[in-house]
Amino acid sequence: MTQLKPVSKEPALSSLEACALHIASHLDRPMTIAALHAAHSGAVGELTIRDVLEVTQKAGLQAGYGKRSLRDFDEVLVPALLLLEGKKAVVFHGRTIDGQLLVFDPELGDGIGEVSADKLSRTYTGCAILFRRNHQKDVSAGDDPETGHWFWSAMVANRWSYTQVVLAAALANLLGLSTSIFIMVVYDRVLPNEATESLIALTMGVGLALVFDFILKLLRAGFIDRAGQKADMLMGRRVFDQLLNIRMTSRTGSTGAMTSTIREFETLREFFTSATLVALVDLPFIALFLFVIHQVGGPLALIPAFAVPIVLLTGVAIQPLLSRLAEQNFADGQSKQSVLVEAVSGLETIKTTAAGRPMRARWENAMERQSLHGTRSRAVTQFALNLTGFTQQAAQVLIVFYGVFLIADGQASMGALVASVMLTGRALAPLGQLAQTLTRVNQARSAYRNLNALMQAESERPEGRNWISRSDCEGRISFEDVHFTYPDQAQDALAGVTFSIEPGEKVAILGPIGSGKSTIARLLLGLYQPRSGSVMLDGVDIRQVDPGDLRRNVGSVLQDIWLFSGTVRENIGSGAIRPRDEDLIWAGKVAGVEDFLSRHPNGYDLKLAERGEGLSGGQRQAIALARALIGQPPVLLLDEPTSAMDVQTETEVIRRLKQATQDTTMVIVTHRASLLELVDRVIVIEGGRVGLDGPKSVLTQHARKARRHLNVAAS
Repeated sequence: MTQLKPVSKEPALSSLEACALHIASHLDRPMTIAALHAAHSGAVGELTIRDVLEVTQKAGLQAGYGKRSLRDFDEVLVPALLLLEGKKAVVFHGRTIDGQLLVFDPELGDGIGEVSADKLSRTYTGCAILFRRNHQKDVSAGDDPETGHWFWSAMVANRWSYTQVVLAAALANLLGLSTSIFIMVVYDRVLPNEATESLIALTMGVGLALVFDFILKLLRAGFIDRAGQKADMLMGRRVFDQLLNIRMTSRTGSTGAMTSTIREFETLREFFTSATLVALVDLPFIALFLFVIHQVGGPLALIPAFAVPIVLLTGVAIQPLLSRLAEQNFADGQSKQSVLVEAVSGLETIKTTAAGRPMRARWENAMERQSLHGTRSRAVTQFALNLTGFTQQAAQVLIVFYGVFLIADGQASMGALVASVMLTGRALAPLGQLAQTLTRVNQARSAYRNLNALMQAESERPEGRNWISRSDCEGRISFEDVHFTYPDQAQDALAGVTFSIEPGEKVAILGPIGSGKSTIARLLLGLYQPRSGSVMLDGVDIRQVDPGDLRRNVGSVLQDIWLFSGTVRENIGSGAIRPRDEDLIWAGKVAGVEDFLSRHPNGYDLKLAERGEGLSGGQRQAIALARALIGQPPVLLLDEPTSAMDVQTETEVIRRLKQATQDTTMVIVTHRASLLELVDRVIVIEGGRVGLDGPKSVLTQHARKARRHLNVAAS
């Protein structure tokens, strides 16, 4: 029998990672390796420049990236992260008296050494990241301008782009006056005097103005798109990070409802990157057009001056109704999304249990409610649109009507009348989109409120929180008088659980259904926190440990196996840091993955559908077990890891697992007697309390006592 030997498990830090940790420690804002790994967004799991900026800012540092020559660095700009060729980096710490550079190079060790500027300049890319401690605000409050509010900080970061939008809109509206003035001058000056040369000059001037107006509108659209793209990247990443880091106790509603809430980000993004924003920017310039109408046509300005308040007051009047309908539409969308997600996820169960009728009834009910509220919203919006169109046309007709009398009295000219009609149409044009704009404003506001509620939910990684770095641990586990109640539950799931597990010890947690066995597993993984008492790992409360460090030290297989769409290789290595093929093969052999992949032509590159559909339950459990083993954690937490395997496969997996985890602390939650071969001790949970704790032999004694009690009761 071949001995299964685990390979070295700790991947080396990249040059960029080591430099980021060094700088954070030097500036008294320490970070954990797990925090760095959690920030990875590179295509192959590496740390990018953007990741460094974000993770250091979350730790309480201000960071800036840009080009800078080596000769421009001085004692003020330290420490600075210098980016070298070949994806390497060093930290600049100053200069010696004789001009040598003091640098931290992770490839040469932990100390600070000297290097000549000429030597470093050969590989220096010219780009650097500068850091300093953030003294302006308390980082723990989460108000840092760079990492503050998830939405407003992104808007503030793009303030110059939106300022350019306003400036472009102002110039475009000013140039828009040129056509009206041109027609007025032609009617009043050119035609009576037959001034052809003046007409040519005026036409060339207004043509140039129209070209500039066209260019400005293109630029304005480009500014909005660029600002929207930047804000989209900033907000989108923070929203998804919050989803990944949200505490399980803060998760409310169904999966579909939460998915619908995340999708509302699209509504918010569309509002700030669409023509709706342009319409809002154009609204203040209505006053400019009214002023020009007054200057050109005198009393004619009274008509649009009355028309504008009518449309605005209509918009204000329907605002509460649109807001209420937007909220109802959002709730209906959540219900419909919930039914859809449930139907797609459980399609096989729906078919096999003939549960299509109630699911169809739920779907039609959700569709009916959304259709009803959507119809009401469209009716209100259409009423406002029709009223606005009617007001625009009526205003232009009244200007012509009133203008005829003013011309007859000599108070206005023909050119002034035509120009006033055109300017009135231009002034009321933004109001033509007011109803649609208000509808989108309410939809965006509803989306913002729901997303903001998600972003305010309690996170596992709150801003400014410093963790104890636990990259390695011995595997000592302690539960000290732990009480825990699930959200919205009145009864304790655990009521004073106390036990200790020594490093390398193998323990089975047994008990009837609902006794609290799986709850112990969830608490040990930090998914939930005890109401009172402590869960300890190596004598440290796990609430002090970075969640990433905790879960890398505790490899787990829970009852509900979830595999991601992708290859088997990607699923097994999803939680590991840059796993090697040797790690993958070792974990696959131990877990039994190679038993069924060795005969497949694609091997570990076999593509899996969502949740691993197409694989048997036992195969999914084997992949999940390999995923728990690949990082060779000092603690293994297994909740019914072989329940779907056949007897022969389970026997082989148990044999290999026992051989490969001799020094590993193992906690197995199970009902299966076969898994007791892996353990030396059992803890029986009864009603949320420890009912029995001792070697495996106590189970036999416990069973004999139970049979004697039954016999006595029967007699």
